Amino acid sequence: MNEAIRAKLQSLPEMPGSYQMLDQNNQIIYVGKAKNLKNRIKTYFVGSHDEKTTRLVRDIIDFRYLVTQSELEAFLLEISLIKEHRPKYNVMLMDDKTYPYIEITHEKYPKIIMTRKVTKKNRFLFGPYPNVMSARDTVDLLNRIYPLRKCQTLPKKGCLYYHIGQCLGPCVYPVPEEETSRIVEEIRQFLSGNTTYLLAKLNKKMVEHADKMEYEKAKEIKDLIASVDKTTQKQQIIFADQKDRDIINYYDNGEFLAITILFMRHGKIVFSDTSIHDFFDEPVETLLAFLAQFYDKHLMPSEVLLPQSLSSDLLNNIFENKYLIPKRGDKLKLINTAYENAKIYLETNLQIHLQKLKRTLGAVDSLAKKIGLDSIKRIEAFDNSNTQGTQPVSAMVVFINGLPDKKSYRKYQVKSISGPDDYGTMREIIYRRYQRLLMEGLSEKPDLIIMDGGLGQVRACKEILSTLFLDIPVIGLQKDSFHKTDAIIGLNEEIISLDRHAPLYVFLTKVQEEAHRFAITYHREKQSKQIFASILDQIPLIGKISKQKLLEKYKTIEAIKNASDQELKALGIKESAIENLKIALLKK
Repeated sequence: MNEAIRAKLQSLPEMPGSYQMLDQNNQIIYVGKAKNLKNRIKTYFVGSHDEKTTRLVRDIIDFRYLVTQSELEAFLLEISLIKEHRPKYNVMLMDDKTYPYIEITHEKYPKIIMTRKVTKKNRFLFGPYPNVMSARDTVDLLNRIYPLRKCQTLPKKGCLYYHIGQCLGPCVYPVPEEETSRIVEEIRQFLSGNTTYLLAKLNKKMVEHADKMEYEKAKEIKDLIASVDKTTQKQQIIFADQKDRDIINYYDNGEFLAITILFMRHGKIVFSDTSIHDFFDEPVETLLAFLAQFYDKHLMPSEVLLPQSLSSDLLNNIFENKYLIPKRGDKLKLINTAYENAKIYLETNLQIHLQKLKRTLGAVDSLAKKIGLDSIKRIEAFDNSNTQGTQPVSAMVVFINGLPDKKSYRKYQVKSISGPDDYGTMREIIYRRYQRLLMEGLSEKPDLIIMDGGLGQVRACKEILSTLFLDIPVIGLQKDSFHKTDAIIGLNEEIISLDRHAPLYVFLTKVQEEAHRFAITYHREKQSKQIFASILDQIPLIGKISKQKLLEKYKTIEAIKNASDQELKALGIKESAIENLKIALLKK
């Protein structure tokens, strides 16, 4: 313990508040709250600790705190600081995982869509679903059964869906509000688990078609019935009240914490999710911080069941009086089930979790040590993509605490470079990125920049940073004759060899591949659009408006080849133009 910390410990107030632990770079590496700041902060610097807490304490160079009027205020401040700073040692939703939901949009003519964006504006939201595929299959099924609109914006003429009876055609004539409301209510009943009415209606249609010897149509209805049965198959545990519930419990082994959430929808358990976390406070405090973040991002059901150990004055603030701590009966059995799942998961998956930490935070710590930095939190990596100098683009990916932060990714269309000039491209993109960062007050300044290239790219980056008076460490990834990364170009342009079997090599390869994937995907999008547009320019009777419609509707030549004449007519393209289009594309 250094003298500065020793002196500050003596003057700590015995009041509630939030505290932040700082490293050598004055970055926040841990945020906590306390009923009594003096008693809580002292525990970090006296007595013995387990290995992970010792690692945290070893990184602490200073701390600061803010006194609050209550523990609740301290808790709210803690959560706010965790979201803002994403500290290295706090329990966090680091992978930004979200679950798919099904939404009936709130519009005059609504749509059925799959979404991951959960806000208070979502009025008719159903889920979560175990995975994207199950949600998408359900949306596809509902779109086949119910004739709500499918298009993003209403066209001027009826589209293919209108002509085949899968849309009421609000673009053709006004659909009565009563009709729309009836359909929406039927879909809500279906998504709420009540399929009796729908199945009865489908069975009646199937019989009618069979009686008329319309066997193909009868077969289509039979397939729909089978899809409904598959989509709404029964689960083992059923509550008669058909409420939506989340059932939450945890298990800890003194060093790590497993949190299990069972998702019950309409009285049935639909799926569960369990995750493992480090904790440096009491397990209950860590769980509260996790749940506050979880329900900030996810839809809260009508009831949340919690274990008795979680009894706290802070629960109302998280769960809006929707929580229940059961003491007996079937609900307590569910709490015990969640506990058993958490216990089994921790015991069987801890080594996998530790390996993941080694590949992420461990690899980042190893990188910092190798290149001579005290610590690294935020990494920004760049890659360029072009085809013989055409359609040059660049991309930036971001890793925080060793994990990709996809919402911070950026893609750039190169403006000043026309030929194959990798260094010139890099200078432009680095200038645009960090000049904007300066304008925004350096709120997202990286601890390290990684250039996917050799010494030339590194020097181009340093040159631009120097003109902006920015001091940000830059390294490069040097490739061998087989185009495989084999060394780091260090901060002083020294060559640092890499062990290809070490977690650091795996991590750097992941960063490199992610930057390349993001850049080349963007380049292909631009290239495909250019090729598509140039082909359309050469086809007689395909004018500017038709070209724009085709580019918006179809992304590839193959897609337009497969489009039916009816679909193309629905876009407003004349029959003679369609014929020219088909002839031209058949040659491609």
